[in-house]
Formats: sequence, structure tokens, C-alpha cells
Amino acid sequence: MEARRASGGLPLLGGIRGFAFDLDGTIWAGPTLLPGAAELVAELRGAGLGVVFASNSSRQGSALLARRLTAMGIVANDEDVVAAFDLVGDEILHRMGCVRVMPLGTSDLADLLESAGHEVLPIDEWARAQAVVVGNDPAFDFARLRAASRAVAAGAAFFAVNMDARFPVAEDQFDPGCGALAEAIAVAAGVRPIAIGKPNRPLFEVTIARLGHGAGEAAMVGDNLPSDIAGGRAAGMVTVWLDDRADVPMPPEADLKVGSLNELHQLWLAQWRTHAACPHFPGRPGDP
Repeated sequence: MEARRASGGLPLLGGIRGFAFDLDGTIWAGPTLLPGAAELVAELRGAGLGVVFASNSSRQGSALLARRLTAMGIVANDEDVVAAFDLVGDEILHRMGCVRVMPLGTSDLADLLESAGHEVLPIDEWARAQAVVVGNDPAFDFARLRAASRAVAAGAAFFAVNMDARFPVAEDQFDPGCGALAEAIAVAAGVRPIAIGKPNRPLFEVTIARLGHGAGEAAMVGDNLPSDIAGGRAAGMVTVWLDDRADVPMPPEADLKVGSLNELHQLWLAQWRTHAACPHFPGRPGDP
């Protein structure tokens, strides 16, 4: 464990009033919760702290992710999850209004865009597209690459739910991620995408608002240094990098580096008890 102490000598984690956790590679690996995940979340909630799951998911929205968490042993509702997937329709609406969109992703992505008021186009109507949106697309092939890159080169706005190169499917296993597909289109079209998810601010702003405290009282816990940790730091959050490689030093973007959720649990618990013993501690359960 490596850590930087907060200003004034206060414990780094003891004054945190809300925790945001990445999902893939942090809370779960494919179909399995990572060791200590359920216990840590339960103890944080039991201490009265806010817990939100901030995911770069480009395949599923918050409702499905919450159900998956609950089925795996961490009870969650839709409001407990912030997913980049859910933000893309409104982001296009904010930037362009209701437009003709060609999505590359699951059927859920098309449904989301329609519910936001956009007209969804099939790939054979690429010439009509005013925007192209790339998510996690298991059906991605040459025809879809050709249609998307032609549409973008012809002037369609180009959005990617995230720029993650890999999508974890099990421990030490991955599929090509949304970012890998977006990069292929970007190279062919000669246009860079507008990315919605981490490390960009919109997802972190929603996450901090859900926790209900200022950014300085919120921690972002994740395994992805460029998205979770760099994005959390830019948003003003305390950042906890989950990385079990002992020979990798803590980067400047991180306030704390831990090898496991169990290590984080024990460190937080010790600092929480110390901090809560202070007579003017504002974060005891039940305090405003």
C-alpha cells in the first residue's frame, strides 16, 4: 500500500463520506465478484457512507447493471449505478438536438437512443446519418466499419460511449472494447470521436451529485489508471488505484494504491475509527 496524506495530517480515507467504485476489474471480473467486494460495500453502507458504482459500460445501462450486482450479492437499485451508456442519448441531444443516429452496439443502445428522441438508422442508410455512436458491438465487422467510417468522413458527428481498449470478460481475459472499435473508425474516417464516459467530466459530475457531497469528500476507486484515476483526480475526487503489482509505483494521479479490496477495507476501517473518535468529526452515521 502506498498513500499520500491529506492536508492538515488527517487520515486519507477517514474523512471520505462517499465512495464511487468502477465495476469491471474493480468490483467484479466477468461473472464473479472480486474478493472482499460485498463485505467492503456492506461495511461502508453500514457506516452511513454513500456508495455509487460508476461504470464505463457501453453495453448495458444502470438498470441491468444494478440487477446484475444484486444477483451477485451486492443489493443495488438504478440510482446506485451511473453508466456511461445511459448518458450518450442526452449528450447528443444537448449538443445537436434530435437527429438521425446510426448506432454500432447492442439493441439496448438503439432503444436508448430512440427513447431520447433520436431516429435510429440501420447501417445501409449510413449516408443519412447525422451522428454515429459506437458502443460495445459484438456484431462489429467490416461492413459496419465501412458504413460508420463513411458516415463520419461525410460529416456525421462521431460519438463513442467510452474509449476503453479492452472489455474484461473474466479474470485476465478480455474482448476488444468500445475504444478499440472507435479507433478503427477514427483511423479510417480521419476524425476523432467525442467520448462520453470516463475520464471525461460528465460521468464524474453525475457520480459526485449522486453521492451528495463535494468532490473532496468523495473517493473514486478503480483499476484503470487513464479513466478511473486520472478522471477522478481531474474531477477533484480522492483517487484509489486498485493494482496488485508490487513493482509498479504509485502514479501522481493516485492518492492511494492498494493491492486488493480487502486491503482497502482494512485501511479504511482503521482510519475511519480514528477519524470518528475526533470530537468534532462531522461524518458519523446520522450526522447531517
